[in-house]
Amino acid sequence: MADATQSGATGRPLRILAIGAHPDDNELKVGGTAALWAQAGHTVHFLSLTNGATGHHEIGGIELARRRAAEAQAAAAVIGITSQVLDIMSGQLDASLERRQELIRLIRGFQPDLVLGPRPWDYHPDHRYAAVLIQDAAYVVTVPNNEPLTPHLAKNPHMMYVSDSFRKPCPFTPDIVVDIDATVEQKMQMAHAHTSQMYEWLPFNTGVLDEVPPASDDAGRRRWLASRRMPGFAAVADRYRDQLVHWYGAERGQRVRYAEAFEACEYGAPLPEAVLRRLFPFVHA
Repeated sequence: MADATQSGATGRPLRILAIGAHPDDNELKVGGTAALWAQAGHTVHFLSLTNGATGHHEIGGIELARRRAAEAQAAAAVIGITSQVLDIMSGQLDASLERRQELIRLIRGFQPDLVLGPRPWDYHPDHRYAAVLIQDAAYVVTVPNNEPLTPHLAKNPHMMYVSDSFRKPCPFTPDIVVDIDATVEQKMQMAHAHTSQMYEWLPFNTGVLDEVPPASDDAGRRRWLASRRMPGFAAVADRYRDQLVHWYGAERGQRVRYAEAFEACEYGAPLPEAVLRRLFPFVHA
């Protein structure tokens, strides 16, 4: 596999692998940046390590798993990327050797320049174990005798965490913050595609189900979802305004409204600023 640091010089499209614990995790954390990569001709793949089949108050099992997978495909179609949902029951993901080896095979098969995923400090065990699995797969993806029938990667991919607001044992500290003003509407369309999550399970779980407009009012639902989600995207821009100024310059950095942030995982290949600029070629003044 060619080193991602050469992508900008050779013009080869980047290969971006975003790994989430559940269908919709990647859309909410990476959707705007993924749209920027896709628009620039790079290859983006969303991978969900579980099928989401327990995340609902009225349905579950095969019915919900199939629905969540279909929603993930619809969301990916919004920006023209690929999506894959593993048939592992949500709530039952663990950091076992079996799961690690499966992820090693998947990462090797995609041959990513950059792998994105959650940090290992999170309220949800699926998120935590997804993070541990990604970390455990790092470096080992380059070892030929580990999963010997799946060709190893010549170089360790770059790896980064998606943002979160957890403070202990250490707060999220971004290495790059991306202006998604141009693609935030696409990000919202991707979230809108996850009907069972955005308009059913999560509102029920947070006690606001009675606020959700009926399915017949599509425009009303979209406005309601924007009122719930857009402030969070704006909060990322406000929280890391200094980083936006660093990457985009004072004029643009100060006017960015919505952003996504990413932190380097030291288990992946090194990420000096020059490499970050190649991996995020749309980040500039």
